[in-house]
Amino acid sequence: MKVVVRTAAGGPEVFQIVERAVPEPGQGEVRVRVHSSGVNPTDWRSRLRPLPEGVREQVPHQDGAGVIDAIGPQVDPDRVGQRVWLWEAAWQRAWGTAAQYTVVPDRQAVVLPGDASFELGAALGIPALTAHRALSVAEGGSGRVAPNSLRGATVLVAGGAGAVGNAAVQLARWAGARVITTVSGPAKAALARAAGAHHVVDYHAQDAAVAIRAIAPEGVHIIVEVAPTANASLDVAVAARGAVIAFYGGTTGEYLSVPVLESLPANLRWQGVYVYTVPPAAKDHAVTDVAAAVAAGALRVGEQAGLPLHHFPLERIADAQVALERGTVGKVLLTIPHTDPAG
Repeated sequence: MKVVVRTAAGGPEVFQIVERAVPEPGQGEVRVRVHSSGVNPTDWRSRLRPLPEGVREQVPHQDGAGVIDAIGPQVDPDRVGQRVWLWEAAWQRAWGTAAQYTVVPDRQAVVLPGDASFELGAALGIPALTAHRALSVAEGGSGRVAPNSLRGATVLVAGGAGAVGNAAVQLARWAGARVITTVSGPAKAALARAAGAHHVVDYHAQDAAVAIRAIAPEGVHIIVEVAPTANASLDVAVAARGAVIAFYGGTTGEYLSVPVLESLPANLRWQGVYVYTVPPAAKDHAVTDVAAAVAAGALRVGEQAGLPLHHFPLERIADAQVALERGTVGKVLLTIPHTDPAG
């Protein structure tokens, strides 16, 4: 089978397209014939780091979608033939989704409904689970994102045209929240509206704090924040009493300076979100809720859903990662080739 591997840290040149034997699933694992592999910022960032301990060769990418074609011991035989989406395939493991076949623990292959495309499945994973965590950590909440779970809440999504922002807008809207998002221009504003945002604020064209307070005089209850350092003052200015600022973005060496005296009276909470180390119970809730949103048709991809798709063949994985690293707006996907009749 064709597979992408890396044996060292570095730029996109570390990737090699090689032939390897189709892997066999071990105990508690399933083998998936991959149709689409999702590319996330975490993928190109992890490429810059050494391989996980004990791993000599790693297949990149955490997210993907395909069909289970084999199972290991202690896995329900009925799983064979299921269409699935995958999450955290390469986290501290050798097998990611940039391959014709991959193996993952059974629980990390989630049923994908027949009316949901493999493109949608490959676009879930890291973005949707991150968005779920950001939306579910507010004090007094249920820890779930489901219909009516956020009714009465106002959610501000910073960068509503990004992959996590898009998922946050769609999930918050499905959960009954009023959704405001900030963007940097008209093109991204159109994408945020397509995702379902009730209000879109172009921070280059207006004073964002004034505009958001005009929409929500009482303040916003949850802020899904991609740029905490740049937006700290804005977040404090528009936060309601008891709000949570859930931040998931950042760069090496970046520090967050929180306005202390402004944060104290409102009892604000600054919550870091790193999807890989979310507590197991919260991760289970996220997977369950995201799967339910997919089944309900509440999560979509494509231009009409505010998330343009950019397709690259497996052999152009380097170009795909570079495109994302340079700020391509939308979702970058690898299309995995299959030439036999079952492809």
